[in-house]
Amino acid sequence: MPISRVFEGSVDYIQILDRYGTADINYDPNFSEEMLKRMYIFMVLARRWDKKNIALQRTGRMYTYAPLEGQEAIQVGATLALEKEDWAYPSYRESMIYHMRGIPLSLVDLCWKGIEEGLKIDPKWKCFPYVIPIGTQLPQAVGAGYALQKRGKKGAVLVFGGDGSTSEGEFHDAMNFAGVLNTPTVFLISNNQYAISVPRKWQTKSKTLAQKALAYGFHGVQIDGNDIFAVYTTVKQALKKAREGGGPTLIEAVTYRIGAHTTADDPGKYRPKEEEEYWRERDPITRLQIYMKNKGYWDSRFEEIVNTRCDKRIEEALKEAEAFKQDPKEIFKHVYADITEDLEEQMKECFEEGSQ
Repeated sequence: MPISRVFEGSVDYIQILDRYGTADINYDPNFSEEMLKRMYIFMVLARRWDKKNIALQRTGRMYTYAPLEGQEAIQVGATLALEKEDWAYPSYRESMIYHMRGIPLSLVDLCWKGIEEGLKIDPKWKCFPYVIPIGTQLPQAVGAGYALQKRGKKGAVLVFGGDGSTSEGEFHDAMNFAGVLNTPTVFLISNNQYAISVPRKWQTKSKTLAQKALAYGFHGVQIDGNDIFAVYTTVKQALKKAREGGGPTLIEAVTYRIGAHTTADDPGKYRPKEEEEYWRERDPITRLQIYMKNKGYWDSRFEEIVNTRCDKRIEEALKEAEAFKQDPKEIFKHVYADITEDLEEQMKECFEEGSQ
């Protein structure tokens, strides 16, 4: 019986800035001093805000929180690659994206303090509120891209997920619809090696997550997720292609979740200390710092200024968030799109003068 090959595909791996802070001479984007400093400052802000939030949760001033240490290059690099007309659909570990898109940091703090006003995001920021159920933002983002496409509007949609989300049905539904409808969607999957305690090797037999795009008829690429140059340039190109009608792209960013899955988790129970140390040596902030130092853009004085300014911004936002007074009537107003007569009556009864 004659045999002919009907499909053959491959996945490229991209790294520009290595763990030693050295950029590939053929692919160094040669960013301006201003751009490099923006990248660095936002990553430092993300990490210091992250550490502050963990401390707040431990002292009862914030609820369960999802740490982001080690994954700063992905959210900072990708967000800087967005144009104003693009939309972002973060998962719960990409909180700094909101602030980078213009949302006050105090509102982001409110989210993690369990106050829903923090998730009332003005459409002008073109960000969708994060969701806790794994992967549900993926088909929503495809729908948003399809809506842009049908309305003839310029723009692309960048949606984030973790490696765990690729084990959900929503991931495959989203990929299939994106491929069939050729939507302007860029899937950015942060492969941080664990879905809570489930290691990457137990989730799929596939050698890469990026190759899953091939089954749905579009391009997949794997990048060093701790290399902000690779993140920025790859996402930038994918978004441009999407805006111009070239369809979706899946980007697998290989990284590591240095901290716990959430503040309710103990990673020491399921992963070795040596593994964590291996990834600390590949820290995204350190490698950019070395690169900038070699360019003459970083020194100890600059570091001191950055840390001081970031801490000031964090403290001011926290002060504003903690001063927020929530209207208890809100619990009645948003059960439905429009408050019902029954809820209206219950609200009046609850808050009438002298009511216990």
